Amino acid sequence: MVDKDGFRANVAMVISDGCGKVFWAKRLGQQAWQFPQGGVNDGESAEQALYRELYEEVGLESTDVKIIQRTKKWLRYQIPVQMQRKNSIPLCIGQKQKWFYLELTGDAAKVKFNATGTPEFDAWEWVNYWYPIDSVVSFKRNVYRNALMEFAPANARFEKQSAAADG
Repeated sequence: MVDKDGFRANVAMVISDGCGKVFWAKRLGQQAWQFPQGGVNDGESAEQALYRELYEEVGLESTDVKIIQRTKKWLRYQIPVQMQRKNSIPLCIGQKQKWFYLELTGDAAKVKFNATGTPEFDAWEWVNYWYPIDSVVSFKRNVYRNALMEFAPANARFEKQSAAADG
């Protein structure tokens, strides 16, 4: 679903382990890492797209996570001109994303990349909360920074809970 300005509606998800770490996934056959994300279909709400993409990309279901927060507005990034699909109509120049901050409440062992037969990732790990900003492809950095800044108070709560449990 591409809007009049050329931005495709998309959802992105930051999955927390509940202790201040976040789920970081490696693109299939590449050395590129990112948060799971995916397009919003016609007639689908952002939340419906979230749960569909969560299953398609990482094999988790709605019962495996809890929504902690969502971004107040759509966050946008532009795709570099050389990476845009010139033959697509309408031309997509970037993504507008609704971000969700999730807590994994199910078992991380349920993560699988072949839930739908077309995997997008081949590895994952838990990383420090701020790590993705400097590790994602450069044209996505600002949107990652904005989303993580908005979610930071919720993550700080997880970090405090974890420290209290350790102390």
